Amino acid sequence: MKVYLDNAATTPLHPKVFEKMKPFLTEDYGNASSIHSFGRKSRVAIEESRELIADFINANPSEIYFTSGGTEANNFVVFGIARAELAESERNHLITSEAEHHSVYDSFFELSKNNFKVNFLSVGKDSVLRNELLQQNINSNTSLISLMHINNETGAVSPIEQYSPQLKQKNILFHSDSVQGFGKYKIDVKLSGVDSITSSAHKINGPKGIGFAYVKSGTPISPILFGGSQERNRRGGTENVAAIVGFAEAVRIASNSMQERFKHVTELKQRFINGIHSIDNKGIAINGGINTSPYILSITLKSDYYRNDPEAMLMFLDINGVAVSNGAACTSGTLKPSHVIISTGYSIEDAKGTIRFSFGWQNIIEEVDYTLEVMNQLTNKFKK
Repeated sequence: MKVYLDNAATTPLHPKVFEKMKPFLTEDYGNASSIHSFGRKSRVAIEESRELIADFINANPSEIYFTSGGTEANNFVVFGIARAELAESERNHLITSEAEHHSVYDSFFELSKNNFKVNFLSVGKDSVLRNELLQQNINSNTSLISLMHINNETGAVSPIEQYSPQLKQKNILFHSDSVQGFGKYKIDVKLSGVDSITSSAHKINGPKGIGFAYVKSGTPISPILFGGSQERNRRGGTENVAAIVGFAEAVRIASNSMQERFKHVTELKQRFINGIHSIDNKGIAINGGINTSPYILSITLKSDYYRNDPEAMLMFLDINGVAVSNGAACTSGTLKPSHVIISTGYSIEDAKGTIRFSFGWQNIIEEVDYTLEVMNQLTNKFKK
């Protein structure tokens, strides 16, 4: 049996998404910046897609900026807002957490080397930043705070709505990386109080290479790409029309099946957790605390009980037909201990025994049961 449980890295393209994309890869190939009929057809498709995505999060279409994916979207928001705020208000203090995705964490680290003061705040064992700690680190020079909605490695859900009210009172801009939550949780940008969120199509059965940033109207932001007037002069480059149309179709499908999918993966995850507890309820820890996304399950084989070898463990699973990861996809080639797992208090040796299983609508109970059989073999093989 072949089982794909790495949906947090990427999801399979939905057949209906592919069908929507095909015309824009063949006969409707016009550049959306061109004024002839070919270009106008592409422009209409882009703007209709923008409207659909905006409606999905209760935003205005003019607040949606298409990018090449979640990484570019996060870079655009973090660098764009931080630099614009420095120019306008001279505020240069930024805050994020130690458990952010690398596209956010590394952006802040780069800014810390260039005239910005950055606080990388510690998180709890559940990988969530405590609001009290956040408030303690805010000062009159703070311009931007970025905290993710759903942690991409542990699945922990951050209380975004709790952070924003106090930030608004202090005129601090608030960004949330919503790549793992968008299309799976209901997101209302007006109710949540965020100034920007980011997402990526391939996490919700859309195409790779397309994402978006929501930037609230009036938010100061400068471009990071130059040489084109697309996306209202804030993101230059010829639009990927087929991918944008595909993204919109993936959103449409998600909006019509969000509750059904949520219920399905919740059942899969709980069955998996029950199975893991039956295999070993002492030497294996479930990460992320009590409030986690049903789409992501992170477990850690404790080094007191297991000889943790991340490469050997992943290869064992793969040889037996189970595709998973030991952390974020963009670092999977290095097999370094996850900075997120380390930030929650685990030792390096424990972190080496962390495995992330992530579920999708296409997964079934039989795949969970088979994976548990393989995990039982793995624990026997690597047990001390």
